[in-house]
Amino acid sequence: MLNTGLLKILIQSSLGVVFLTAVNVAAPSASLAQRQPVSQIPPTTTPAASAPIDTNYTLGGGDLIRVNVFEVPEYTGEYQIPPGGSINLPLIGSVSVLGLTTEQAADEISQRYSRYLKRPLISVNLLSPRPINIFVAGEVTRPGAYTLSLQGGAGNNPGVQYPTVLAALTTAQGVTLAADVTQVQLRRKLGRNGEQTVTLNLKELIQTGRIGQDITLRDGDTIVVPTATTFNVAEARNLFAANFAADPSRPRTVAIIGEVNRPGSYMVTPGSTTGGEGGAAGTGLPTLTRAIQLAGGITAQADIRSLKLRRPTRTGSEQTIDVNLWQLLQSGDVNQDVIVQDGDTIVVPTATEINPAEATQLASTTLSPTSIQVGVVGEVKKPGAVELKPNSSLNQALLAAGGFNDARAKSGAVDLIRLNPNGSVTKRVVQVDFSQGINEKTNPILRNNDVVVVSRNGTARTGDTLGVLFNPIGAVLGILRTIFSGF
Repeated sequence: MLNTGLLKILIQSSLGVVFLTAVNVAAPSASLAQRQPVSQIPPTTTPAASAPIDTNYTLGGGDLIRVNVFEVPEYTGEYQIPPGGSINLPLIGSVSVLGLTTEQAADEISQRYSRYLKRPLISVNLLSPRPINIFVAGEVTRPGAYTLSLQGGAGNNPGVQYPTVLAALTTAQGVTLAADVTQVQLRRKLGRNGEQTVTLNLKELIQTGRIGQDITLRDGDTIVVPTATTFNVAEARNLFAANFAADPSRPRTVAIIGEVNRPGSYMVTPGSTTGGEGGAAGTGLPTLTRAIQLAGGITAQADIRSLKLRRPTRTGSEQTIDVNLWQLLQSGDVNQDVIVQDGDTIVVPTATEINPAEATQLASTTLSPTSIQVGVVGEVKKPGAVELKPNSSLNQALLAAGGFNDARAKSGAVDLIRLNPNGSVTKRVVQVDFSQGINEKTNPILRNNDVVVVSRNGTARTGDTLGVLFNPIGAVLGILRTIFSGF
């Protein structure tokens, strides 16, 4: 029969073997609860990391952990990991757990204690995870480093929720309209030395609602939103409406140059638009046409088929977007009315040829100003400034001024004086023919602030000259008659 001491030794040895076989390390409930299924994680694009991205929680400064030493309660305790990542444990001193999972940390501590304890059984539990520090770069409104807090419980409470990629993009004030959301990269450190990269397609998330693209983040992650190499006007509108895009109510400053009545810089907001004195106001999305309205509308010389929108990117390059507003007017293609973003430049080119029918049609659209002012002076019945619809012709201006003074006007030709955008002034003689429609030779389209001068005919000039000569003589004779009538 075995004595009591020997029996006790055998029992302890058997228990040690069982525990070492069945429970190497007690893994934390919180980290297990937050692991994503492998099937939900998209594959990485790098050949060196063909496996799904690692979602195991790694320890770092700020984590609160509990180190359990089985059967040695005086060595068991809770520890707040300092920024350096090393904790000071009884008997063995400083142990670095930075970048290790709880399982790996337990193995490291077990090896250190094995020099002093026979078959040490160690478990490490995460009681309270640290805030997550990430970096967001590329096509976002405010790139930079961010600290994201965890939501819900921690430790053994499975309700803890880690922030996701979309939450990080929202914190960085959303992606820009120059972003390629089909190639968003998430870079994650693996242990102490490795790194893994996975590519996310947020466009698929918008279209299908597959939340597997919205991966939960870990401390040290980097999110990179690349610049799109091509621009799709329809996809840009969908992106603008997404909750991870830049704030739609955020004011954006754009420059508009070329064939508009008031070129310059304007601030556009979705709810309303303001452009200073004389600027248009209204409601709707912050689009290219709203910017044109702020700039006083297009001129009669604008080529609305070939507008260009130049958009700066985070890489220092520039996207160039071709816009055909004639297609918008003809077929209702609202995608041509591109949503602008801060820093855009809109270029309205000059048309090489004016189609009278199209010019008349454009005058009734919101792209044109509500009216233009033209000066008609000289031998007309109502000289002065007249207000006309955009793209009105010379004949319409003459009729608005009451027509020619029949007895005095040189009705065959008038002078058209124009102030050009470069500051120069041009003067041309136009042969007037009221029987002709709009054409550049006899009935040109007028621009804002044009001046039409109707000269005197030969008879009126002769009469006016004689009047100037004889009026003083008549005055003298009148004085003499007055004097001599007194005698």
